Amino acid sequence: MRHNKKFNHLGRTADHRRALLANLAISLIEHKRITTTLAKAKALKKYVEPLVTKSKEDSTNSRRVVFSYLQNKEAIKELFGVVAPKVGDRPGGYTRIIKIGHRSCDAADMAFIEFVDFDDNMAKAPKAAAKKTRRSRRSAAKAEAPAAEAPATEEKAEEAKAE
Repeated sequence: MRHNKKFNHLGRTADHRRALLANLAISLIEHKRITTTLAKAKALKKYVEPLVTKSKEDSTNSRRVVFSYLQNKEAIKELFGVVAPKVGDRPGGYTRIIKIGHRSCDAADMAFIEFVDFDDNMAKAPKAAAKKTRRSRRSAAKAEAPAAEAPATEEKAEEAKAE
């Protein structure tokens, strides 16, 4: 029976799973976005978000607690120096998982996992306008055509007055 076994064991022993999640977390902190399987991304989200919450308070104790999970000084510097100030005002939900399809060799579900505030493409992308129907596109094209001709006729009228 699997009573009270709520997290995904990822087919690994406890030590192997701990090492895997620590390495994935280090890569995520250093690169801000990584590609992995969907199951590992979901497990990583539960692993890394408490660490980011802990990093909001830059104290010796919180650094030691996070270091006990990651065991990597460069990742700790990056987390406390770069990541924590950017997500300091956010109350949670520091990561985003984006599904990207299936891996060709074994058809495993693949996904991006990334920090929300570090995605430049999503931040710069303008909000998509409401989807227009075909009719409105035709009428918009017709409306633009006379508008484009109107300044030309006004210029010609001004030139005629000047002469």
